[in-house]
Amino acid sequence: MTDPKFERHMLEGLVCPISQATLSYDAERQELVSKNAKLAFPIRGGIPIMLIDEARKLD
Repeated sequence: MTDPKFERHMLEGLVCPISQATLSYDAERQELVSKNAKLAFPIRGGIPIMLIDEARKLD
């Protein structure tokens, strides 16, 4: 089993591919949220999908 702290540490190193801003982690939705770009990038099977076409637009 993977150490959750290691996973969290890895997620904290990612930035938004559009704005280059820090992302926030939404554990409930399993997404990385870019407030600047108003996008949420999904995490599937523990892997962040940082493709703009896969991101959900935020209101």
